[in-house]
This record gives sequence, C-alpha cells and structure tokens, in this order.
Amino acid sequence: MSTATQALTTTGARAPQRRERWWREIGWRYVVAVFVLAYAVFPLLYIVSASLNPRGSLAGSSALFSAISGDNYAALGGTHFWTWMGNTLLIGGAASVGAVLMGASAAYSFSRFRFVGRRAGLTSLLVIQMFPQTVAFVAVFLMLLTLGEVVPALGINSKLALICVYLGGALGANTFLMYGFFNSIPIELDESAKIDGATHAQIFWRIVMPLVTPVLAVVALLAFISAFGDFVLAKILLTSEENWTLAVGMYQWVSNQLTSRWGLFAAGSVLAALPVLVLFLALQRYIVGGLTAGSVKG
Repeated sequence: MSTATQALTTTGARAPQRRERWWREIGWRYVVAVFVLAYAVFPLLYIVSASLNPRGSLAGSSALFSAISGDNYAALGGTHFWTWMGNTLLIGGAASVGAVLMGASAAYSFSRFRFVGRRAGLTSLLVIQMFPQTVAFVAVFLMLLTLGEVVPALGINSKLALICVYLGGALGANTFLMYGFFNSIPIELDESAKIDGATHAQIFWRIVMPLVTPVLAVVALLAFISAFGDFVLAKILLTSEENWTLAVGMYQWVSNQLTSRWGLFAAGSVLAALPVLVLFLALQRYIVGGLTAGSVKG
C-alpha cells in the first residue's frame, strides 16, 4: 500500500514538469499556428463578408456578415465580368500549356544533348532571369507597337501577343527549374530505348515526360497563377474593355474613390479565386515533389 502511494506521489510531482516540457517543446507551436491561421483566414472572411453585404462599401462591412445578400453576385451578370473571366482563363490556360511545352523541350535539350553553346546558354538563362520584368515593359510595348503594324494579331490589344509575352518572360525560370528535374532521370533509360529503336521524339514523349509529371504540374500551376493575376502587363497591352482580364477590369471598379463598387469587387474576387483554388487542389500532390526535386545541379 505504501509503495502504491509513493508511486502516485512521484507521478503527481512529475506532472508539472511534463506539462512544462510539453509547452517548451510542442505547446508553443500550437499558439503560433493559431495566430498564423487567424492572420491568414481573416482576409478571406472579410472579403466573403463584403461580397455578401448589399451596401457595397467597405465601411458597411466592418462587422462580419452583418448583412447577407446575393445582390453583388447577381449584379456581376450586368457587367463584363464573365467576358473578363473567359479572357483570363484563355490567357492563363494558353500560357500554362505553352510554358510546359516550351520549358520541357528546352530542358530536355540542355539535359540530354551536348552541343556548342550549351554552357553559355544555361548561364545566359540564369543571368536573364535575375532581371525583374519591369525593366522590359517599355521595350515590350514598343516592340508590339511596331510588330502590330506588320502582323496585327501580335500587336497592342491582342490576347495572343500577351500570351507570347508571358511565354517569353517565364521561359528562363521554367527551363532552369525543369533542367534539374530532367537531370534526375537516368540517361540509361534513353540509351535502352535507343537500342530498341526509339527516336528522340518517342523517348521524350513516351519515357521522359511521364517521369517528370510533378515538375510539369508545378510549372503549369505557376504559369497559370502568374498569368491569371498579372495586372501591369495586361494593363499596358490590352486597351479595349472586351479584351481586359479580370485584374484589369475589376481594378476599374475601385480605381475611383468616389464611385468605388467594393461589393461588386469583393464578389468578383471570390469567384475569381475559384479556378486557382480548383487547380491547386487538383495538382497539390505533385507540388511538393516537383519543387524540391527541381533543384538545379550539374
């Protein structure tokens, strides 16, 4: 009896030490996680609340979900919102597919072939991607202005021209990201396929591409998000309201402080986030592996 009592006393004395140790090693992480979660979730709750508030002003949305109505979402049908949504999905999707194809082709060439200028080409890609795209805005505008006089489809106010600008701007970073991933694929697979009579095209499409799916998904997602949310280039190159993207069109709703339509802007923002959210959820299983395995070496 005395032994059991002594054991209980010892256990009770160690309990505060265990709690202190738990807080020191693990517990503080929950506090930080709750703070970060609240910091991340509050803007989302605020924009959803503002989109449901029929007053259409941020001042009237200071209390979350004080009024709930679908008027702002219904009012989107009377604007060019769905036209802008279609333009944005078209430009983002084309830029995403093009970035994957162009980046994969370039990365495969640098990874598998040995040719004159290969090292200089890789170094040039590394140097070029260090410059911010803002330094090229004026040059891009003047280039498209001149090119449009010869080929109108590639001039100012052309969605095709904007897609081409996105593809060229992201080619260096995408190629370098894929290059590291392609190097992780054993070249013995290529050599075995060549012995069996496969061509370079068959090796590229049937052997290598299925093995690099994670990095393809990452590049596609990054290219889509970049084109989907871009404002500056789209604002400079797209001049007519029918060709605007969501970022440019929705900015016009709140650019004037006296006539700002924040309710409409909030409702449009909520709907605009859905395509990116769906794409992210569909590709999330590839993202971590694609980013970590895409480190550059060799």
